[in-house]
Parts: sequence; C-alpha cells; structure tokens
Amino acid sequence: MLRPSWLDRTILLAAAAVAASLASCTAKEEVPARLGLRLAPAALGESISVQQHLTVQRAGSTNDLDAALEVDPAKVSLVGLALGMRVLSLEFDGKELTEWRHPMLPRQVRAADVLEDVQLTLWPAADIARALPAGWKIEDQGLRRTLRREGEVVATIDYSGTTRWKGKAVLDNLRYKYKLTIESAAE
Repeated sequence: MLRPSWLDRTILLAAAAVAASLASCTAKEEVPARLGLRLAPAALGESISVQQHLTVQRAGSTNDLDAALEVDPAKVSLVGLALGMRVLSLEFDGKELTEWRHPMLPRQVRAADVLEDVQLTLWPAADIARALPAGWKIEDQGLRRTLRREGEVVATIDYSGTTRWKGKAVLDNLRYKYKLTIESAAE
C-alpha cells in the first residue's frame, strides 16, 4: 500500500481547508435549508467559459480556490482546484446534477450548494425570481443584487461591471455567514 508523501498530505490538507470553508453549513440542525435553485443552463442567455479565482471568508479564516466554469445551453460544468489538484467537479444538464469529489473533501461541501451560488451570481434575476419559493425576492439595483426572504436580506452580490461573469463579484451570504469573492480572469 502506498503512503502519501508529505507534499500529497499537504495538498490534501489544504484542499480540505478550502473545502471546509466552502461548506454552507456545519450541522444540519443549526442552519436553515438551502433554496435548491436549479435553473436551466440555457436561462443564462449565452455560452461562457471562464477561469476564476475564488476567495472564501468564513468564521475568521480565508481560503482560496481556482475554478474553471463553462456554461452552454445544454449544461453547466465546473472544476474546482486547490493547489493545482482537482477537489470537486460538477455537471448540470438542467435536470440531473452529477459530481466528482476528492475523498478528502468534507461531506458538507455539496455540489448543489456550489451550483446555487453560481446561479444566484450569474443567471438573470428575472429567471431566478420565477424559481424562488413564496416569500423570497431578488432584485438588481445598479451593480448590486439582493436576495430577500420575508423582507430580510439573506445575501447581497456586488459586481465590478455589468457583465456578471467578467471582473469581480462578491457574494455576501448573511444567512450562512460566508463571503465568496469571485475574480474572473480577463479574456
């Protein structure tokens, strides 16, 4: 049986730390359920392929992750890398979500939550609004998107420009207490 080298262990520990900060919850009974947003890939309105650098701030820690995101009318594909090693990949065809995860990735990191954050950040607000449960609202005002439940702000997303997948987007999720900064590489 092969034992992982110190570098392999370091990469796995770093990947686990990044993944833990990406987790949307620490215990099921402590936090409310996620929205379960699953919008059709075609609803984005165009095909994109971007490389992104993600910074997650949660509970006093900051972790980084690189990602490659592709969306076309038929599917959404995302690969997450920590220290150059794939830790998560997902594909969503509008009906079925499939994922691959590194064995060291904490169970709390769910592909469905990652997809939800991607769609909340990038998809048109009108399409998101039609999919929201009763009592939820989303609105765009200038370069800020706000998600509310029963009038209370749940999350805000601030953009550096009008094209949501270019430049920088900062999702501040007040409900799950994390901030996700997405910096897309210039084309």
